[in-house]
Amino acid sequence: MERYGLIGKTLVHSFSKRFFTEKFANEGIDARYDLFELPEIEDFTKLIQTDGLCGLNVTIPYKEVVMPYLDELDETARAIGAVNTIQINRRNGGLSLKGFNTDAIGFENSIKPLLRPCHKQALVLGTGGASKAILFILKRLGIEPQLVSRQHRDGMLTYEELTQEVVASHKLIVNCTPAGTFPHVDEMPPFPTNLLTSEHLVYDLIYNPEVTLLCQKAKEQGATTKNGLEMLHGQAIAAWEIWGKREK
Repeated sequence: MERYGLIGKTLVHSFSKRFFTEKFANEGIDARYDLFELPEIEDFTKLIQTDGLCGLNVTIPYKEVVMPYLDELDETARAIGAVNTIQINRRNGGLSLKGFNTDAIGFENSIKPLLRPCHKQALVLGTGGASKAILFILKRLGIEPQLVSRQHRDGMLTYEELTQEVVASHKLIVNCTPAGTFPHVDEMPPFPTNLLTSEHLVYDLIYNPEVTLLCQKAKEQGATTKNGLEMLHGQAIAAWEIWGKREK
């Protein structure tokens, strides 16, 4: 039986296990998908020796730190600087690991139908591995991104610097932070939602709950909102296609 799985630190509410378990059952695929909670990234070396392991997804907080453990990176993952999919190839009796980033694919395909001419500049909330894929796609789409962080860093704005003028000139808001994820549904990034308008598009990468507090408050201001479920479906399908092309 082929084995696949997800690595991360806390994986209790995983979309991936449900998605792939249902896919395998519906399509009669002799495979299983497991959750591999790794307290430290150093545990990855032992995990990769698991019998029958063919591919992995990667989530918080390992999308960047897993990269030194891989033998290859595809062009997109290298450009982004983060990996969320690992293809496990068997060569000459050994393993060879190649990293990909399908977050980029999922995000691009899900946001393009929502974009309007006014979406020329974007505020990207959060600076982790997920935000790197978002920055990559926004630039490819011709949208100028501006990172927002809780702390002062070069080239970034803090939430305190999000004035009415700044928010008005950035009609696209993308939340790449985990704030508001179940079970912490009463949380949200400290973004001034009262400054949003009907021209704004708020894209929250969170998919559980379906409507985050951030999106709820954005809707109250007339903004268009989108959660991360379609992006998640897209990246999962792309990951499956990548695993199917592995060397056996």
